[in-house]
Amino acid sequence: MLRAAVGWLAALAIPAQGDDNQPDDVTAPIRAFYAVLLNVMQHAAELRAQGRYQRLAPAIAATFDLPAMTRIAVGPPWSSFPPDVQAALVEGFTRMTIATYAARFDGFSGERFDVEPIVETRTVGRVVHTRLVKANGDPVALNYLMRASEGRWKAVDVYLTGTISELATRRSEFSAILDAGGPGALIESLRQQTDKLVRAAPA
Repeated sequence: MLRAAVGWLAALAIPAQGDDNQPDDVTAPIRAFYAVLLNVMQHAAELRAQGRYQRLAPAIAATFDLPAMTRIAVGPPWSSFPPDVQAALVEGFTRMTIATYAARFDGFSGERFDVEPIVETRTVGRVVHTRLVKANGDPVALNYLMRASEGRWKAVDVYLTGTISELATRRSEFSAILDAGGPGALIESLRQQTDKLVRAAPA
């Protein structure tokens, strides 16, 4: 766990692109993503699991830097993998990410998403603070670490409840799988997790 956490922090310490190449509104991608996500939640029953997956796929690809997230989650072994293995890992991680959102946000009962206009600046990027407000008014913090990529901001990590890094959790999980079975085992694990999420999602 400690090795995974240290490696994850080192990966995030890679400098972001220069300010000249950074767009202005860091919150725009998250607000656009939430608009799609809320619509999917409101039509979850009619879309069913596969429909939610298909509707969310382009929005997630536009919001998250999935290749960078895969590389960070895999950690140091990434550079030793041939391009075809790296591509398979990115594909598997992407499909699992979409399936996770399709399974988690499978209904609507009056929730809303709030995005704070003030963005936190860090050495590793910028953090957009948001909240999922439940129907009873209870807020759940969901914060996004953003980096400039090819002239636009994209998320490279999500902090669940505001502090728990999803990539740090993935790094620990992936490290154990890689140690036990190598990249092939991780690719298979990603496939199985995706299939399980889609099957488990309510019809």
